[in-house]
Amino acid sequence: MELDSHGVEQQVSTGALPGWDAVEHHVLVAHERSREHADGVVADYIPILATVDPELFGVCVAEVDGEVHAAGDADVSFSIQSISKAFVYALVCGRLGHEVVRERIGVNNTGLAFNSVVAIELNDGHPMNPMVNAGAIATTALMPGDTAEEQWQAVRDGLSRFAGRPLALDTVVYESEAATNQRNRAIARLLESYGRIELDPLAVVDVYTKQCALLVTARDLAIMGATLADGGINPVTGEQVVSPEVCRDTLAVMASTGLYERSGEWLFEIGLPGKSGVAGGIVTIAPGKGGIGVFSPRLDPAGNSVRGQRATAYLSRALGLNTFASAMHQPRATEKESS
Repeated sequence: MELDSHGVEQQVSTGALPGWDAVEHHVLVAHERSREHADGVVADYIPILATVDPELFGVCVAEVDGEVHAAGDADVSFSIQSISKAFVYALVCGRLGHEVVRERIGVNNTGLAFNSVVAIELNDGHPMNPMVNAGAIATTALMPGDTAEEQWQAVRDGLSRFAGRPLALDTVVYESEAATNQRNRAIARLLESYGRIELDPLAVVDVYTKQCALLVTARDLAIMGATLADGGINPVTGEQVVSPEVCRDTLAVMASTGLYERSGEWLFEIGLPGKSGVAGGIVTIAPGKGGIGVFSPRLDPAGNSVRGQRATAYLSRALGLNTFASAMHQPRATEKESS
């Protein structure tokens, strides 16, 4: 019997995805139904992102048993951006534990923009949660390593283990972001003034900038999501990347804060933990079932992929993934009835 950090034996209740053919069919339908929507604009505050083809669109589902279903541009590479926050957070939780990370970083939604400085001041220097830039920078600062280079390698190696393959740095995206990340540098300096960062804040921002510039595909995101869905075991490599308890904590934070100020709407419509990035990716996790990775660069005003949200919403409904969905129970047979 294995107990969690509260000394309680944790019971897990999850369902199962429909058969292979059904999942394959619905992934294709999700792509077909969503690709006609041309709403949104590509991100331009990072100059290089403004040059991406806005018509790219990929959808992928990875099951916890390793089966993968893909449609469209699921193998086109793009920078992971803010999606990296969730997986670095999981790595730090695995290193430092539930209580330490909760106290240092926090788990509550700010209700403000992802790069807000005001949110830090309003909360006495507390980053609030790891899915906004302040919390993500503070989280990256907690990665192991005595130097920025050692921390960067720990980030890269950790996210590669989630993806099941070595992830490469997009140096063009990194250099473009590094030349325009003055706001993140200011956030890091502010966190340092409150004692939330003990290392060189600018070196931490550099590591954070690199982690956001790692190249992934929608297929990678689906596998990374499936790793969190399966108690930390990568469904492709079989490696235990993080513990089940870390997965639980990470998914809880993603559910409440993963889609920025639209997180409530996301949970209301889709009912699953997710995390978006301004390059157009979204990762979504159905605990015990699998991960969804989508990529489409056209974003809504909050920075979330428009097509990606539509495709994920369809898959949530069609595959029965919404964690809040319920159906009328079937009364248990009494002993007399069953005899």
